Amino acid sequence: MTSGADRVANCQQPSEAPGDELDGPCPAGPYRRRGWAPLVRVRQAAWRLRTPPLWAYGPRSTLEAPATGPARAAVPAVDFHTHLGRWTSASGRWQVQDVGELVASLDAMNIERLVNLDGRWGRELEENLDRYDRAHPGRFATFCHLDWRLLELRDCEARLVRSLQRSVDAGARGLKVWKDLGLWVRAQGRRVRLDDPRLGPVWAAAGDAGIPVLAHVADPVAFFHPADRHNERLEEMLRYPRLSRHSGGIDEFRRLLDILERVVSSNPGTSFVAAHACYAENLAYLSSMLRRHPNLSIDISAAANSIGRQPRAARDLALRHPDRVLFGTDTLGFNPDSLRTYFRLLETADEAFPYADERRPWSGRWPIYGLDLPAPVLRQVYRDNARRLLGLRAAAHAATHAGGPSDPTASAGSGAVGSSARDVFGGTRAAP
Repeated sequence: MTSGADRVANCQQPSEAPGDELDGPCPAGPYRRRGWAPLVRVRQAAWRLRTPPLWAYGPRSTLEAPATGPARAAVPAVDFHTHLGRWTSASGRWQVQDVGELVASLDAMNIERLVNLDGRWGRELEENLDRYDRAHPGRFATFCHLDWRLLELRDCEARLVRSLQRSVDAGARGLKVWKDLGLWVRAQGRRVRLDDPRLGPVWAAAGDAGIPVLAHVADPVAFFHPADRHNERLEEMLRYPRLSRHSGGIDEFRRLLDILERVVSSNPGTSFVAAHACYAENLAYLSSMLRRHPNLSIDISAAANSIGRQPRAARDLALRHPDRVLFGTDTLGFNPDSLRTYFRLLETADEAFPYADERRPWSGRWPIYGLDLPAPVLRQVYRDNARRLLGLRAAAHAATHAGGPSDPTASAGSGAVGSSARDVFGGTRAAP
């Protein structure tokens, strides 16, 4: 609201009645009349100098809200999205140096298994399997990749299918498709997308082998908007300019989602998992995708900042599709703080807490709120959905060793999809 002094200074004096403005020059305002204008300019300049730049601004919340963040998962959890290999390491070293110490940390936090998405193919896959899956049975599930350079060859379809089959025979538990397919991969001078006809046999082969395809499609929608003062993730985009997808615009984002839906719809016998909640900024659209495609699931890795700021919509999505949401973190190596944030997000009703342990959260300056999911839904999100997709037996993970994963809620129900949904909805359940 503009003060009276401001109106005088801006020559916008209130009149007695409409239309009775006086002609002639505007009378001098209080600052001009007393010669204060230079002083005002000096004080404004000093204020600008004292104002911290955006990158240095790190406010501390003054809210005094209860904090009940759990230190362990409520049930033995499967983190469906982690990076343990060398592919994502700038130094070429393993993301985890001491695997035995990692397993002990998993026991302490009630993590039953990690899905390692860094298997790649050939020798690199074998070394990942040796280091994790074979050395520690039951604690890791490594996914393979495909070498998209094979698309340059005439018989690429057969070569890709053979590569996938060799990886599965070696022990790969799923296929990871990174976002480079659709954004950057090119073959024979053309960009390759998920719905390229040459990839059809690959998706069918994954279904025949009984393994899920975890696809990272697109990026947060903010990256497809200009990196300007209106972008809610401006700091992140300024820090990492390569994240910008503005050249393609929002139309490119929608095109990538449409392509994913076409591929999922065309391969009903193959299980697909959309990484990072796929379109976490629009949970109504995401829920409609899950309704349309019963072979599609999502993981919530690297999406706590988005789903946690819309807790009612996120909780509703989990209750409507309890068999289609997977716990995941997208950590490089092992990050206990990230795990505890997800425990707090899924299990509690805490309000306005940070989604990152950084002083300035680069992926958006807002707090998140707990979803307070019911125990039957927690069992599915944390564990049962992952076990089903990985082809594991429904029985609980062996926890005879001291400190191993434990499920204090096991007596509440079997964790089967149907019974858990009925427990939540009191006998009714929305269509998947």
